[in-house]
Amino acid sequence: MSDERPALDPAELSAYFSLIEVSSLLKHTVEQQLREAGELSYVQFQLLARLGEAPEGSQRMTDLADGVVYSRSGLTYQAQVLEQRGLVTRAPGRDDERSVTVTITDAGRDVLAAVFPGHIAVLRELLLAPLTPDDVAELDRVLGLVRDHMRSNPPRSAAPRRRRSSS
Repeated sequence: MSDERPALDPAELSAYFSLIEVSSLLKHTVEQQLREAGELSYVQFQLLARLGEAPEGSQRMTDLADGVVYSRSGLTYQAQVLEQRGLVTRAPGRDDERSVTVTITDAGRDVLAAVFPGHIAVLRELLLAPLTPDDVAELDRVLGLVRDHMRSNPPRSAAPRRRRSSS
């Protein structure tokens, strides 16, 4: 039995290249808008946005890393930069002092409030403008299926940590 996998058919290849191109074009413009409006990188924006939506404005660092699919060490650096700007605070976790909890500050909420109008405008102009409401619902459905499939077997950096047994 051969280990060769069949080539992608033209529709599969086209869908893949379209997804990559759309993602790159959108991310480029979003990153530019975030830098201009709030001096934020895309990852920093994701962190602030997730914290802004979280109960009490806080999350454990490992949960943030899993949510944004970013390395834990890279996320630690990004959180440090945000902390130096006064946009978040970091503290030992309540239940586990080995964990770190990140909390958005009022200044962090102010930066989010400053970047969101332009962020939404970019999304509407680039991603949503050519779509009908039914198209948006279908895009959400299809991308949700793919996301859920990929999350079921995430890359190592995005996989939730397993607790070490004390054997």
